[in-house]
Amino acid sequence: MEREFLNILLADDDAADRILFKEAFGELKIKTVVRMVNNGEELMDYLTKKESPMPQIIFLDLNMPRKNGQECLKEIRSNKEFKEISIIIYSTSASENDITETFLNGANVYIKKPSDYNQLKQVLAKAVSASSIYQSPPFNIDNFLLRI
Repeated sequence: MEREFLNILLADDDAADRILFKEAFGELKIKTVVRMVNNGEELMDYLTKKESPMPQIIFLDLNMPRKNGQECLKEIRSNKEFKEISIIIYSTSASENDITETFLNGANVYIKKPSDYNQLKQVLAKAVSASSIYQSPPFNIDNFLLRI
C-alpha cells in the first residue's frame, strides 16, 4: 500500500532555514507533512513519544545546541525502533571529516545547504528520491554527498 503523505521531520536550530525548508517542500510535487524541531534534544524527545507520527525521513542539521546532529545520528542508529528511518544530513558544513563521520555513523544522504532557493528545491526533491535508493547496503560514499 502506498503512503498518502511522506512524513518528514526537520531538526534545525536556524529559524530562517526552517521556514525556507517548509516553503520549498510546499512548492514541490511531493505529498509531504513537514514537522520541525529546534534542536537535538527536541528531536530525540519527539522520536521517543509514542503519540508522535514516525517520520520516514529526518533532515538533520549537524550544528545545533544542546545535542548536535552527530550525537543524534548515533543515538538514532543505535535504536532498532528507528532503523527504517532515512536520515539526510542537512548542514552548512562541507567538511570532509563531517561527511565521512556521518556516512560511517549511518546517515543515508549528505546535503550541503544551498544558498539559492531554486537549488534548495532541486536538492530536496533529489534527496527524497535518493534516501530510499540508499536505504540498504552496500553503501557507497561516492553517492553519499548529494550535489545538484
